[in-house]
Amino acid sequence: MTIPQQIITIGVAVAAIVFTRFLPFTLFRSGRKTPSWVLYLGKSLPPAIFALLVIYCLRDISFSIGGHGVIQLISVLVTFILHIRHRNMILSIAGGTLCYMILIRI
Repeated sequence: MTIPQQIITIGVAVAAIVFTRFLPFTLFRSGRKTPSWVLYLGKSLPPAIFALLVIYCLRDISFSIGGHGVIQLISVLVTFILHIRHRNMILSIAGGTLCYMILIRI
């Protein structure tokens, strides 16, 4: 890539980042009511992303082979219990990850 191409690429990347950062502030100015679809996405996306993370983490586990997947299931259970008890996604994810990391080292 030549120097002018690099400059253009960096410029386009900066413009895209600035555009996406300032767009919400121009669309949803203070004093205006937040659209219902934005409120809906704010409520439904975090659990959906959390579920996708669980599916992604467990996708390659073969439970038919003896003993495989026990550590992962224990970690998912710890994550679930932490989330039900404390209702804090960061604590749930960190606790489940810590549990998994400890169990794979034993």
